Amino acid sequence: MGFIEGIQYNIRGFAMALRTRSLLLLGLIRFAVVFLLTLVLSGMVLYWHNDIFSMIWQMPESRWLIWLWHIVSWILALILMVFSMLASYLISQIFFCVFIMDYMSRITERMVLGQEISNANTSIFGLFLYLIRQEIPRAVVPVMISVALMIIGLFTPVSLVVIAVSSVVAGMFLAWDNTDLVPARRMVPFKERLKFLKENLSFHIGFGLLFLVPWVNILFLSFAPVGATLYYIDKEKK
Repeated sequence: MGFIEGIQYNIRGFAMALRTRSLLLLGLIRFAVVFLLTLVLSGMVLYWHNDIFSMIWQMPESRWLIWLWHIVSWILALILMVFSMLASYLISQIFFCVFIMDYMSRITERMVLGQEISNANTSIFGLFLYLIRQEIPRAVVPVMISVALMIIGLFTPVSLVVIAVSSVVAGMFLAWDNTDLVPARRMVPFKERLKFLKENLSFHIGFGLLFLVPWVNILFLSFAPVGATLYYIDKEKK
């Protein structure tokens, strides 16, 4: 149930953002930044993907194996495009998108609850610095580890399985990066926030599933704070 619920909340948040001018504008800014970065990195992948794959498996001489080689080569290209999206997302996050994510979450919270609840006894600047520090244990490190596992998986006999599992794990952590916005802003201890992830793993896997579809993922990532905030507030009410 949690898995399906994760997909539903992601779509529900996206639909809500399309109906709200401020959320739509902020989401489009995030989309433009991530899209441009992904376009550049994906273009590089498509341009060099045969050369990259040749480093792993040299093109065979058999006509039948050549077809298989091309099929696997394009599968690798799609996987590398997912890498490109993740890299673009992390680059944009580190520089400024974490501020936009938090602001989108605040707007959503005010729309649902009529007010913004915060336990932070600090200035706005201090809170933003705190939120940036949260990106390291919450998203950057886990996703980088997942990407490293994907790369290592390319050189193992069960590479496609390793890559698939690593992609799901990366999507899960990207989902948590969004559901964690509200408790992080309320200064909830990191251990409790990590416990929330463990108790709702299936939801986060479902929520992050749409982040694994090339190009579509950029759109859903841009508006993900809305659906994630809706979920956290609903979970809190229950």
